[in-house]
Amino acid sequence: MDCPRCQNEMIEEEFSDLRDDTGYMNFRGWRCILCGEIVDSVILENRRNRPAPLVGRNRKIMAYS
Repeated sequence: MDCPRCQNEMIEEEFSDLRDDTGYMNFRGWRCILCGEIVDSVILENRRNRPAPLVGRNRKIMAYS
């Protein structure tokens, strides 16, 4: 697998997440050997289902008195 950030080689690794709320402490994913980018199934799913950008929303102007 190639790294989405730097296009270098990624290795499969087992990670531990002590604060995971799904009941699993360990999970498998990929880590880039150059930049350290971590990718797993949850990260890939969230990147695929990215919400559409909000168009036409202006910042609110703050009134100073």
